[in-house]
Amino acid sequence: MPLVVGADAGGEMLISDVVALAARRAPDVPAMHFGDLTWTFEELRAATCRLAHALAELARPGDRIAVLGENGPEHVLAYYGVPLAGMVLLPVNYRLAPGEVVDLLADARPTVLITEAQHLGTARRAAAEVPSISTVVTVDGSHGVALPDLLEGRPEDEPERPDEISAAWLLYTSGTTGRAKGAVLTHRNVVAGVVNAVLSWPRAVEQRPVVLVPWPLCHVAGHNVLVAHLAAETVVLLRRYSTEGFLDAVQRHRVTATTVAPTMLEMLLRHPALDTVDTTSITRIGYGSAPMPVATLRKAMTRFPNAGFRGGFGMTELAGNVLAHGPEEHRAAAGGRPELLASAGRPMLLTAARTVDDDGVECGPDEVGELEVRGDQVFSGYWNRPEATAEAFRDGWFRTGDLARRDAEGRFAIVDRRKDMILTGGENVYSREVEDVLHQHPAVSAAAVVGAPDELWGERVVAVVQPDGHEPPAEQEIREFCAEHLAGYKCPRQVLIVPELPRNAAGKVLKRELQQRVR
Repeated sequence: MPLVVGADAGGEMLISDVVALAARRAPDVPAMHFGDLTWTFEELRAATCRLAHALAELARPGDRIAVLGENGPEHVLAYYGVPLAGMVLLPVNYRLAPGEVVDLLADARPTVLITEAQHLGTARRAAAEVPSISTVVTVDGSHGVALPDLLEGRPEDEPERPDEISAAWLLYTSGTTGRAKGAVLTHRNVVAGVVNAVLSWPRAVEQRPVVLVPWPLCHVAGHNVLVAHLAAETVVLLRRYSTEGFLDAVQRHRVTATTVAPTMLEMLLRHPALDTVDTTSITRIGYGSAPMPVATLRKAMTRFPNAGFRGGFGMTELAGNVLAHGPEEHRAAAGGRPELLASAGRPMLLTAARTVDDDGVECGPDEVGELEVRGDQVFSGYWNRPEATAEAFRDGWFRTGDLARRDAEGRFAIVDRRKDMILTGGENVYSREVEDVLHQHPAVSAAAVVGAPDELWGERVVAVVQPDGHEPPAEQEIREFCAEHLAGYKCPRQVLIVPELPRNAAGKVLKRELQQRVR
């Protein structure tokens, strides 16, 4: 059954209806703060329609429209306006090397490339090497068509509406363990993910909710903008994450809610300026994108005692989160059930989830199996990868590639990525379990665990450790610390100390790079 929420024009709901509905309810409320710029919901709705009309003169329905640059209001505008035009938004990770950007664009074949002066060199190279790109649009008019000129004088009424099952966003997976794939998300997928979040997450009654979004908008976590907008909440957008910028925004806008990656939270907790800034306005803190170290979560709950914490599990292919771990579970953990801190939560209201063994048979409580998901927000498939799409589904269920266990109360705990599990001496070692122990060491800022080929054991456990900035720990010290908390076969046989772990734009550790180092 299609998800029908009640769009302005009737029928099925589109991505652009998120801002249209907010503009109807709260036209003069700020939709977004970015630096000194503020757009109300009505201003954002009108600009969304203008962009859709403008794109109709540059491209055809179904064409990909790429956006290359750091966070800015044009990203939010493109979130809504590109799909409203019947086209497919392609956010490009600005941290990729120029050659990687060109390869990605050659795969997606966009017609229009929207960029900014800082990335103009890469954009020019892409326009020269990717034949499909016919128009380059720059935010400031530094090259090609200027975005303000493109929008000038366009109609502010809604154009002809696309179908809700048409492709809307094309997001390339983070590719932490291999080549990135383009996940095609329809209007129905994205809207289902947003509605699922609003229905499933408890929302505090606040006089003026202000949500700080520190994520790169080229990442699926940018859907938090839409989640806030569906609830007519004001979004504060950072150009890029920095602890200083985060704290300044909290103080300047009296931020009431935010979502963060574990690395962002750890950087925040370690920053000396944290105790000089008034953060008492924050009542909601969400986290996700990567496994949250239990030690980091404990520190955060102590530092922000008045905030309701909420964790989630999601993927690019799922248009957001599908598991929710709310404030009540976090309060129960603080009240004597610490094991709940490692949980990813229960299935959200519009989600079905299960764990299965290698034969597809559903697992019982506390048995480890692959997490599978079903629901309207599951993506339609991988771009130009029919074989990969077929492999991603089993009997209508999406195979996440994550190993999980479900407890008797219906909560799921993510044990490891299937590809990250280490088989050593015939025993399974889940990297996250070892990483959680490593994060408890006082001299460790961050850690990742990978497997390396070993003639005797098949694979050996390798710990890659990022020190906290003081005297780095010795390898033997790390191994002895692990031996106090883990079975012998789980303890690292090799320890590497690195200045910084390699990460993608959302803070996930790039384990494929670490595996290349230890082979």
